[in-house]
Amino acid sequence: MSLRRRNLMLAAASLPLAGATLARPALAQSRRAATLRLVPSTDLVSLDPVFSTALVAVQHGYHVFDTLYGVDAKMRPQPQMAEGASVSDDGRVWSIRLREGLRFHDNTPVRAADCAASLERWSRRDTFGRAYGAAVDRYDSSDDRVLRIHLKRPFPRLLDAIGKPHSSPAFIMPERLARAAPDQPVTEMVGSGPYRFLADELDSGNLVAYARFDGYKPRAGAPEWTSGGKVANFERVEWRIIADKATGVAALQQGEVDWVENLPADLEPLVARSRQVKVENADPLGTELVMRFNHSVAPFNNPALRRFVMAVVQQPDYLATVTGGNSQDWRECKAMFPCTIPGVEELGREDFSSLAGDPARMAEALKRTGYAGEKVVIINAADSAAIAPLGLVTADRLRRAGLNVDLQDMDWGTLLQRRLSKAPADQGGWSIYHSTWPGIAIANPVLNTTIRGEGAAGWPGWYESAEMERLTAEWLSATADAERERLMREAHALALRDVPSLPLGIYFPKTAYRADLQGVLGGSVRYPWNVRRV
Repeated sequence: MSLRRRNLMLAAASLPLAGATLARPALAQSRRAATLRLVPSTDLVSLDPVFSTALVAVQHGYHVFDTLYGVDAKMRPQPQMAEGASVSDDGRVWSIRLREGLRFHDNTPVRAADCAASLERWSRRDTFGRAYGAAVDRYDSSDDRVLRIHLKRPFPRLLDAIGKPHSSPAFIMPERLARAAPDQPVTEMVGSGPYRFLADELDSGNLVAYARFDGYKPRAGAPEWTSGGKVANFERVEWRIIADKATGVAALQQGEVDWVENLPADLEPLVARSRQVKVENADPLGTELVMRFNHSVAPFNNPALRRFVMAVVQQPDYLATVTGGNSQDWRECKAMFPCTIPGVEELGREDFSSLAGDPARMAEALKRTGYAGEKVVIINAADSAAIAPLGLVTADRLRRAGLNVDLQDMDWGTLLQRRLSKAPADQGGWSIYHSTWPGIAIANPVLNTTIRGEGAAGWPGWYESAEMERLTAEWLSATADAERERLMREAHALALRDVPSLPLGIYFPKTAYRADLQGVLGGSVRYPWNVRRV
C-alpha cells in the first residue's frame, strides 16, 4: 500500500461518514441493532435490474424482487416463488404453480398475469431471455396461481433460463409496471422480495435505503445462492455510498458501517489484522476481468486488430493490479469461458499473449492488421477499484504496441451512458471499456454475453455473428451431453477467432464485514438475507 493511501485511511478513520449525521448513544444503539449498513462497490445508477446488467443493479434487484426459480450451490434451478413446475409429454406446455400468499410491496397479490408480463419483458432484454422468448408462443393461466407457458417448440432449459442468478435475472414485478414501458427502465420499484425500496430516502451518491417487507413469506429450508429461505433479519438495510475506498474501509474499522462489499487489495492487510472485521472470498467461482471492443466503428471493427490485442497483452499485468500482486487471489485463464466452471477447457493457450515481449514481431504483426493510426478511445471507470486499473494497463500496453491511445477517465455511471454511443471514437464515441463478470454469469454459450453475436440487440460493443447465434441455439436444444460439449467447443473456437471481447483473467474478490455479523452468503452479489447480528 502506498504511504499516501495509508495516510488517507488513517485520517479518514477519525472522520464521520461524508454526508451522514451519526445518531447519538441510545438511539444509535437501537438503530444499529436493527440496521445493516453496506458500502457497495459503486453508486446505484440504474434502479431497474432487468434493464441494467451492472452488478450493483442486480444486487439491488435481489433486495426488492424475487424470481420464480433460483439456483442452489450446484447451479441447479430450484423453486423460489414457485411451488414447482410440470411439463407436458411433448415438452411444449409448462405449468408453474405459485406459492400461496405471495404479495407485492403495494399489498396486491402476485398473479400468474404478473409473472407472464414480467417474463415477456425480461425476454426482450436478456441474452438467455431472448432465446427463451423466441420459443414462447403465448401465456395463459387456469387461475391466478397457475402460469402456463405454451411453446412453439420444446425448450428443455426453461427453468435454467427463468432461474438464472445474475445479469438481468427474471425478476417478477406487477403487470402494470412490466407492460408500461417494456423498452424503458422501470423507476417505480414494487417487487415481492424481502425488502422494500425507500424511494423517498434515495440520495444519489450518498444513501440507498430499504425496509423489511413484513408481507414476505420465505420458503422453508436453508438458503443457497438465490434459492431457499430468504429470511430478512434486519428491519432496515442502508447502502452508504462512499467513493473513496480508504474512507469506506476506515468506517468499517470504526464500526460506522457493517460491511464493505468489495475490499480493495491494497487495504486488505490493515483490515486483516483487526479482530473486529472478517475478510473472506466473496464468490467461489471468481470474477472475470473483461476488455470489451466496439465492433461498430473503427478501428476494432477489424477482427485482425482484435486478435493483435489478444496477442500483445498479458493477463498477470491486469490481475496483479486488482489483487495487490497476491497470486493466491487470481488465476490466469486463457479461455473465453471462466476456467472455474467445470468442463471449461483453456483452448486459447496458443493465442493469448503470443507476441508479448517481442517489439519487432509486434510491429510487423500490427502492420499486417491494416491499422492506420486511428485513435483508440478507452473509457475508464475511475471510481471502481476493480475496473479503474484495467484501463491504465491497457492504455500502457497498447501505446507500447504502437496504437494511438486516448484514455478518458469518468465515473461508472457516466461510462454506462457513454458506452451506448455508436459515434466514431474521435467524435464522442469509444473503442474499449473494461468490465467484470461473475463466473456464473458467463458460464455457458447462451449466458456468455461477452461473446454472444446478437449485434444491435446485444451488449454494448455490438458483436454480430449469425454463426455464433446458430451454435448457441443448437446448444440450447441439445439433450445429449456429448453434443452440448461439441457445440460449446465450436462456439469457443469461433470466439477465439473473432475476439468479441478479451478475457483478462479471473480474480477472487474479497468482502469484509464486522465480526458480529453471521450468515453472510457467498455468491455473485452480496445478498441481504440470512445475515444477522450476534
